[in-house]
Amino acid sequence: MLHHTHDPPQNREQLERLSGSIERVTFHSEASGFCVLRVKVKGNRDSVTVVGSAASVTAGEFIECLGAWVNDRQHGLQFKAKELKVVPPTTLEGIEKYLGSGMVKGIGPHFARKLVKAFGVDVFDVIEQTPERLQELDGIGPKRRQQVTAAWSEQKAIREIMVFLQSHGVGTSRSVRIYKTYGDEAIAKVQENPYRLALDIHGIGFKTADALAQKLGIGMQSLIRAQAGVRHVLQEWSGEGHCAAFRDKLAEMAVKLLEITDNVIEQAIGEELIEENLVSEIIDGQEALFLTPLHRAEVGCAAHLLRLKDGRLPWGDIDTDKAIPWVEEKTGLALSDSQKAAIEQVLKSKVSVITGGPGVGKTTLVNSILKILRAKRINIGLCAPTGRAAKRLTESTGLEARTVHRLLEFDPQIFAFKHNDENPLDVDLLVIDEASMMDVVLMNQLLKAIPTHAALLIVGDVDQLPSVGPGAVLADIIESGQITTVRLTEIFRQAATSQIIVNAHKINQGQVPQAEKAETLSDFYCLHADTPEAVFAKLIQVVTERIPKRFGFDPIHDIQVLTPMNRGGLGARSLNVELQARLNGDSEPKISQYGSTYAPGDKVIQNVNNYDKEVFNGDIGRIRSIDLEESRLSIRFDDRDVDYEFSELDEISLAYATSIHKSQGSEYPVVVMPLAMQHYTLLERNLVYTGVTRGKQLVVIITEPKALRMAVRMQKSQRRLTNLAGWLKPAACADV
Repeated sequence: MLHHTHDPPQNREQLERLSGSIERVTFHSEASGFCVLRVKVKGNRDSVTVVGSAASVTAGEFIECLGAWVNDRQHGLQFKAKELKVVPPTTLEGIEKYLGSGMVKGIGPHFARKLVKAFGVDVFDVIEQTPERLQELDGIGPKRRQQVTAAWSEQKAIREIMVFLQSHGVGTSRSVRIYKTYGDEAIAKVQENPYRLALDIHGIGFKTADALAQKLGIGMQSLIRAQAGVRHVLQEWSGEGHCAAFRDKLAEMAVKLLEITDNVIEQAIGEELIEENLVSEIIDGQEALFLTPLHRAEVGCAAHLLRLKDGRLPWGDIDTDKAIPWVEEKTGLALSDSQKAAIEQVLKSKVSVITGGPGVGKTTLVNSILKILRAKRINIGLCAPTGRAAKRLTESTGLEARTVHRLLEFDPQIFAFKHNDENPLDVDLLVIDEASMMDVVLMNQLLKAIPTHAALLIVGDVDQLPSVGPGAVLADIIESGQITTVRLTEIFRQAATSQIIVNAHKINQGQVPQAEKAETLSDFYCLHADTPEAVFAKLIQVVTERIPKRFGFDPIHDIQVLTPMNRGGLGARSLNVELQARLNGDSEPKISQYGSTYAPGDKVIQNVNNYDKEVFNGDIGRIRSIDLEESRLSIRFDDRDVDYEFSELDEISLAYATSIHKSQGSEYPVVVMPLAMQHYTLLERNLVYTGVTRGKQLVVIITEPKALRMAVRMQKSQRRLTNLAGWLKPAACADV
């Protein structure tokens, strides 16, 4: 195993304490709490810079910090505070500075001096307990008095919430989010049920909520904890792609995670079913439990597919004997017999699926169908799950394709789609590409927005990894046998010259790919290494030296390292730190946020959908610039620049290396893929197949020989537990 400890040790024992009064607030972000302060420390002639996180900071306040000194290349010596506590000032000078800083509306430097002169160190008590005394001073009438006391109490509420949350171990930036979500009721809400934090606040998981609950005295065996825990276990399970868990398996996982007796877990499951947070169904003769939204989505997908399947074709009858020669003439492409048969099937079906691997002519087939149907003047919509896939669909068809989110018009204000069953899309035919990436929730949202008269064409490669989100939508639709399916298998002549395509099909058939010897020029190589360390060393050498020298590819822009996992020495995180140091290590200025360091030129990936910025999960960009004064950086995605506050950087991560899962729907000029036995729990055929099919001009696998053999042999170690195929079958129709 490779260990890289570039981060400073975070042991509390090794952290230093620092305290002093705030001279100036250089920067403070209300949204994240991030702040840069100039602080006067006792015994130091010069003030020092402290960087940390606080809900509200004001000049004159006294701070106590726990952290470490860091020598920042641009800003010199700074104290990075891991914990930062703010204490109201006690000295007259401090109090005056504090009140005069503009923190309390209605008090500026002039009044601050008056107040301190009149009331001395008791000034805070006067504002809080006997505010009428403020009117003893010139220039403070009832209106201003009210303004001052209102501003003071708001400050106090935020502060109390912060102190409460911090004393229970919740960090400042999380505390700001909690206050922003719950307002003044934050303490009451958290005390009543801390587990709601895991549901309501991005970045807080069950573990954090659970630790808080323990501190608040909620018992380990309590029912409230068991219910939240059962939901959490099912949520984690759905994170692995399952829509449901068999009841006994769920109980077993919950008992293990929560260390609660099984009778309390059973009681919790019962309560969750009564509260309709869970739904019970029989799958393969066993009771399975669904999270309610996933159950709704699967049942919805089935109902909508069955609704769309029947009825008149929007394009009426088409004489394929005439249409096929016509389209061949128009495109100048001769279609194979299997493609002609496929066109016939699709033109006779209101809902159909086209599936197959690379080089089998899916694009030609889709384009021919679209050409025939456009001659019929019908309204065609094209979409794909990701921005990259939509862009490729636009390029291959010459028609505008949009992401599913754009097509349905996601509205961040109401956090819902504008198009739905009540406001359907204006289409006669909808084509969805890269459908293997569609999870069950998004598929249900899309299907419900298709009008009943319209047709649907689903295109995708069913042998790729299933969606990151729960469900196995494409596989289930095909498996149900209820939807017209065309499976293309024949590799076309021009594609057969590509070793990437030939080897991808070999992998899919369970054969270990034939690798070229490194001496010959090819587009596919397999390099063997005997240990994880050797895989790592070869990977660094191949990415930073061999490929750029021999093929002229840019190591950052053109080469994408795809790895089976995120953790471990050959995981994305570790490889990113190593590649960043070698490929962009000298770039300045550097900033560190949420455990990662970024500099201009770094390659980054967006990890969540951000509708305001119009940047989506899986989009890859390069950092253009970093503005330390404004605490903002700019990232170039494709052809546009997007600004990020430092506090928003938990949405991105480095992308010199990414997981194979993240690469779905993308294409890169060069793919380099490390495979080692330490990945063995993840090694399976569709993982390697997906990785290989992402590379357009060059694919290099660096592997322990046994790891590649094992991956190619291993097929679907564990099928996702879903029931879409079941609901599509005739016997289930009556229940839908």
